[in-house]
Amino acid sequence: MGAPSALPLLLLFACCWAPGGANLSQDGYWQEQDLELGTLAPLDEAISSTVWSSPDMLASQDSQPWTSDETVVAGGTVVLKCQVKDHEDSSLQWSNPAQQTLYFGEKRALRDNRIQLVRSTPHELSISISNVALADEGEYTCSIFTMPVRTAKSLVTVLGVPQKPTISGYKSSLREKETTTLKCQSSGSKPAAQLTWRKGDQELHGELTQVQEDPNGKTFTVSSSVTFQVTREDDGADIICSVNHESLKGADRSTAQRIEVLYTPTAEIRPDPPKPREGQKLLLHCEGRGNPVPQQYLWEKEGSEPPLKMTQESALIFPFLNKSDSGTYGCTATSNMGSYKAYYILNVHDPSPVPSSSSTYHAIIGGIVAFIVFLLLILLIFLGHYLIRHKGTYLTHEAKGSDDAPDADTAIINAEGGQSGGDDKKEYFI
Repeated sequence: MGAPSALPLLLLFACCWAPGGANLSQDGYWQEQDLELGTLAPLDEAISSTVWSSPDMLASQDSQPWTSDETVVAGGTVVLKCQVKDHEDSSLQWSNPAQQTLYFGEKRALRDNRIQLVRSTPHELSISISNVALADEGEYTCSIFTMPVRTAKSLVTVLGVPQKPTISGYKSSLREKETTTLKCQSSGSKPAAQLTWRKGDQELHGELTQVQEDPNGKTFTVSSSVTFQVTREDDGADIICSVNHESLKGADRSTAQRIEVLYTPTAEIRPDPPKPREGQKLLLHCEGRGNPVPQQYLWEKEGSEPPLKMTQESALIFPFLNKSDSGTYGCTATSNMGSYKAYYILNVHDPSPVPSSSSTYHAIIGGIVAFIVFLLLILLIFLGHYLIRHKGTYLTHEAKGSDDAPDADTAIINAEGGQSGGDDKKEYFI
């Protein structure tokens, strides 16, 4: 009698206990969990496979709101959007991680001017939170007060922006081939940022980034160090530490440390003019380079004693070159870091040929004569052309009682070379 009377009670218990022993599926249905009911294995299987549904439950799928997770940079603005297909004449509500109501429909519930209403309709409730702080991170809940109440979660992740990195460990100056270690540090990142090193455009391989949690328990301080040996080419170079973090969105956030390297000088001798000739003025420039710049120059000529010149000026001057000035010259450039000697072999070339005054005079006279001859030739050509065009033309004048030349009024032009008649005539050839 005990077992048969217990079966209806078990079935009733299974039905009524569903909220505690069942799971709400993503589509809004209640589903039974497996229950341990002793030896009633067939009943266990029946209960565990039962899906509790009804026409009202099938329709309630459209009443389930949905949201999306959001990521925002600290100090920025985030928009929380909640939507529902079937509102069932009920309003949507947003609550913060502390379960404080922010908005119920279009009505503000929490006095926080950072939180503003973006859109409120029966099917959507969107709000914005500006100037987001790290404390705003967490799960926000969108609820719709149907039967039963349905909710959706939106996880808001707030990114902590890393501070500009700082570099420590640099001394005032470094000597060539000296090894140095620099340390870089940045605070306030969430999640922890990464640090990288470079020298100009060249990447430097530093130690792995070290991470330490800040006192607020939310952000992190990261640090890294790099060790390298300096050369003279590093003088004036920038050692750069950059912080990489998703909150920067590709923007550069870095710090540069310019280093100074002390190194021994070098020198090079440059002649002016480049090809010296006898009789010319010559300057030999000793161009010294170094850090610090050479302050003293010593000039010497091989085979001659004592030194030619010791001065702070870098040039050796020859006012008037002679063949005897040919030879090997040395310039020693000196600074407090050391000295360097450069050499130059001077070969004095023969003087350049200079045109004499008499040859110049003759050249001028020759040019004038050539010009006059050219003008005469031009005149002869024009005269010959004129005579050819007027060949056989005469001016005839009939003489009347005298041997004088005829007047212009009595001139007769005879193209045929004369005129018959008994009178005396005088002919003029034009």
